[in-house]
Formats: sequence, structure tokens, C-alpha cells
Amino acid sequence: MQLETLLANITQHCNTIDAYGATHLPIYNTATFDLKRQLGCDKVYDYSRTDNPTRNALEEIFTLAENGAGGVCTNTGIAAISLLFETVLKSGDAVLVEKDCYGGTYRLLNVLFEKNNIKTFYADFTEENEVEEILKNNTIQLVLCESPTNPGLKIIDLGSIAGLVGKYNSLFAVDNSMATFASQRPLDLGADFSLFSATKFISGHGSVVAGAIIAKSPEWAEKLQYFSNAQGRAQSPFDVFLVSLGLPTLVYRMKTQEQSALRLAESLLEIPEVIDVKFPGLPSHPQYELVKKQMKIVPSVLTVQFESEELAEAVIKNTRLFGEKVSFGTADSRVEIPARMSHATYSEEDLKKIGLTKATVRISVGLEDTEDLIQDLKQAIASVVLKCVE
Repeated sequence: MQLETLLANITQHCNTIDAYGATHLPIYNTATFDLKRQLGCDKVYDYSRTDNPTRNALEEIFTLAENGAGGVCTNTGIAAISLLFETVLKSGDAVLVEKDCYGGTYRLLNVLFEKNNIKTFYADFTEENEVEEILKNNTIQLVLCESPTNPGLKIIDLGSIAGLVGKYNSLFAVDNSMATFASQRPLDLGADFSLFSATKFISGHGSVVAGAIIAKSPEWAEKLQYFSNAQGRAQSPFDVFLVSLGLPTLVYRMKTQEQSALRLAESLLEIPEVIDVKFPGLPSHPQYELVKKQMKIVPSVLTVQFESEELAEAVIKNTRLFGEKVSFGTADSRVEIPARMSHATYSEEDLKKIGLTKATVRISVGLEDTEDLIQDLKQAIASVVLKCVE
């Protein structure tokens, strides 16, 4: 079954039992369930922290979409990463992480080191010799990366990294927040876990924070569910419902946004004050061939390097259609300076290591008319340049 078919009417494919034939997920917004009224039911519910029909339905859809064995919907994206760490790591373990990672992951790893003595090694995952050197010389329990990375937009060869990780008996997890299962399936490429923030492209409307983690094996899926229940990580039924509203249009939104992002990237390359534009859909991208091999859709996120901090700041202030907001993947276009917002927890030294400056702007392209977005950016840049000339 194709993904579009799976997502078009999720109640047909998620084992939901509804006496009234609801065409979208019913919301079981209840804390507890009456055991005496569930006689003869295949699955018995008692407490919504442990299990809830609405949440279980979305977990089933995500498991099918990722081609996994089972998973958990969490209350935020970072909660999915926390659940992964808490499930597979113990005090004294070590993890290997792509150095261009989400700022929240970086902050969480620092907390884990301070509280639980979890040591983190960072590497450039496009340099596989660097990755193998760390794996060979250290006992690494877990390897984690994003692809595309955020905000550097590097593409990691997930199949190749999975082979290296397996060689040294470590576990491999992929943060699939930016690409989503509409673009790539990390578990099919050898990962043990695929996790993501559903706040972004999957829900698509900026109306809810949410996350999920899917395991390749039934054993790890069961452990994730156990730890989620023990620690209260599970997502509320109403938030599950909000996430589910974005699923039928996910593929079509992302394809439309991809085309807009490509046109926007090409137009920015023509502007002298723009030093560099990173977008995996551009043929100039260093991993462009890997993009075509590994991904079905290129997420609509650009990283733009302007010639000065002043220009970057002024562009953000002078755009009319781009809100200055964190996150990405929503219907509305948005801009941010990662060093100041999503990656503010990075040290100055670590920001330099991943090529971020205060003149670096991340652009998330939404569903507005493409020409309107292009003209808005051009007028913002022109207004600054003209002012400088005067």
C-alpha cells in the first residue's frame, strides 16, 4: 500500500473499533476506563497514561508508515529523544551524535552528562572514517543523527552508517523530523529506531507539539512502551487528534513546499549579498546524488548565509510574509537566526564547528504563493542595501 493511501483515511488501517463508523479518529478524552463494560473486547483499557484508543491508533499508523514493529506517541519531539535515551542508556554509557544536531538534543546531552554521566562523542557523519574511528576506539551504546541535519542540511548516508554501527554492535537511531516517513524510512535503511517531532511537517499547521518513536524490533518496541508508561511520556488524546489532522495532506503539502523552496533557493543565489544557499534540492548540494537515491521529497528548509549580521537581522525584520519563529514544516513560512533561537544553547566554539554564524538564517518555506515569498525576500534585502548606499 502506498503512503498516500494509508494516510487518506487512517481509521481504515489502524485497527480502531468504532460502533458509529467515524471517518476520522474518535477522541477518547478520558483518564480511566470501566473494565466491567469491556467484556469481550480484544483489548482492554484501564488508564490513559498506559494506553488510549486514540493514541494507539496513531501509533499503529506511524508504525505502518515507518515499516516498524511498534512505537510510542510522545507529548513533544524532545520527549521522544528523551525516551530513547532513557530506554537504551544507563549511567556511564557513551553515545555518538552527528555534530550538526538540533539544539534541544545538544542541551539534553549536556544535562545527561551532568546528571547521569552519559558521555557524548560528536562527529561529522559525512566523514565515515571519522565515525568508524570513534566506534572502533570506544564502546558506544547508541549512535544518533538527523538527515537532513538541522540547520546545516547535510545528508547522511543512512544505509552506510547503519552498516558501520552494526559492525561495532551499537544501536542506531535516526531523527527523521525534517524528512519524515513521506521522504525516507530509516528503519528500511538499517536503523534500529526512527523518531521525529510531529510538531513540524507531520501535523503541518503549528497547532500542537508532539513526537513519536518507532522501533524496528518487537523487543525494543515493548521496552519503549514500558518506559513511556513508567515515566508518563505519552501524548494526550486531543493532541493525538490534532496531529492526525495533518496526515491526509502530508505528502501533497511536502511536494508543493519542495517546489517552492527550490524556486526560492534559486532566486536567492542570484542576489550578490547572499554568500551561500544550502538546500538539498539544488544540484550544487554536496550530497545531491545521495538525496536523489535516499529521499523521495526534499524538505522545504533553506539555510542562507548573508554577507553580514546586520543584513541578516534586517532581512528578518523587514520581511512581511515570514514570521520570526522557531520550528519548521508548517503551512506558514518562517525565518530565524539559529544561533540566537533554535541553537542558542550551543557554545560559540560549537557553533563555529557546524558552520553557524549570526549571519546564518534558516528559512522554512510554507504554502504561500511562491512568487509572493520571493518578492518579499527581495524587497527586504533591497531595502537594507539601498539604505546602506544612501
